[in-house]
Amino acid sequence: MFIATLIASGSLDAGDISSAMDRLAAAGCAPGAQGWIDEGVAADLIFGMAPDAARVALEGAFAGTDVVVQPSFSRTKALLIADMDSTMITVECIDELADYAGIKPQIAEITERAMRGELDFEAALDARVALLKGLDERDIARCLAERVTIMPGAKALVRTMRARGCVTILVSGGFTRFADPVAKEIGFDRAIANVLRIADGRLAGTVAKPIVGSDTKLATLEAAVAARDIAIEATLAVGDGANDLAMIRAAGLGVAYHAKPIVAEAAAARVDHGDLTALLYAQGIARSEWVLE
Repeated sequence: MFIATLIASGSLDAGDISSAMDRLAAAGCAPGAQGWIDEGVAADLIFGMAPDAARVALEGAFAGTDVVVQPSFSRTKALLIADMDSTMITVECIDELADYAGIKPQIAEITERAMRGELDFEAALDARVALLKGLDERDIARCLAERVTIMPGAKALVRTMRARGCVTILVSGGFTRFADPVAKEIGFDRAIANVLRIADGRLAGTVAKPIVGSDTKLATLEAAVAARDIAIEATLAVGDGANDLAMIRAAGLGVAYHAKPIVAEAAAARVDHGDLTALLYAQGIARSEWVLE
């Protein structure tokens, strides 16, 4: 059996649910039961076959509504691997750091192209960091305090999953000076990110090697699965950029979060409208069960 979860950024009503069931029937998905997770906000539709057809039938059919289609048996997740920039936080840290050097447009253009998959991530990171050479180390702390904002729903997602015994790992192509405090504030078990080299209180223009990129994100997922004996179906990976593609494709549920087109097209599920609590609804967890503090 399969579950299609409808998650509204606005509201759903009984008519929407009825229409969705009709769409599943017309697509040959053999719909069965349906029910609210949180009335007006999120609902589950149970069906028996053709999950790809179900996704096509439902995605985009209801304004402001995200759709997650998955097998019912593997809905509960035991491992969360998450990107940081533009996923768990609202900004790209390297772009904001570049603003303190007066070169944000130049850096941001490279970042955007790398996240769209147009540039090699590691080479693009080296190039951007080189442009930051000489920036005062104190600007890192300023940037963290002044620019970095936690993404809506991030704390509820991570803290609720941890409370249920899930392993949660933040894996960022950004920098430890941001990822470590962000992971601590949100509630991740641990964080993995790149190390900016500092010399005499200023950025040296280089990062420690090997660079944390796509391969590291995938390897982190695979290592956690092996270490904890977790079924791959019980894993969840979420990100927005091209360097997240490998882990998103490998996970039991790979989610493109407000993502670049190359990621949105490849992911098994997309969150285009809601915040990160959509990933709790995707697991059938009602608001009354969320851990908020």
